[in-house]
Amino acid sequence: MIEISIPGYKKLQLKHLVMDYNGTMACDGVLLNGLPEILDELYDKLDVHVLTADTFGKVKTEVSKLNVFLSILPVSNQVQGKLEYINKLGSEVTVCIGNGRNDRLMLENAGLGIALIQEEGISVETLLAADVVCKNILSALNLLKNTKRLVATLRS
Repeated sequence: MIEISIPGYKKLQLKHLVMDYNGTMACDGVLLNGLPEILDELYDKLDVHVLTADTFGKVKTEVSKLNVFLSILPVSNQVQGKLEYINKLGSEVTVCIGNGRNDRLMLENAGLGIALIQEEGISVETLLAADVVCKNILSALNLLKNTKRLVATLRS
């Protein structure tokens, strides 16, 4: 668990990390460099979940060596599927990371929602639903390792 008290904002008790795959953890279906190493550092603090429609058909191979829970969701109604997934985990104890329009409700309802602007860009609706926006997945995950950065960004 990661506990963060953010003055003037809220206290976070995070147990789960839920990430979209394409556009967040991968580009064109291929896992981004540096991701396995930083996830290794977070495994003892958070259960890591990957949600995807597997657009490129590569996710099972790409994440096979990672210690993650993988859920391939139906292409139809991804928005609702992702929201239901985090609600089952407990949205208030979940940090979610994504970039696509289908991530917007997941980020909005999470204890902490982090949006990314990487190669695929970001949906404006998702951008507005997030608590924090980062330039890449490694920056986002480093906020969870170095929580004082998160406090500095979100405090009043």
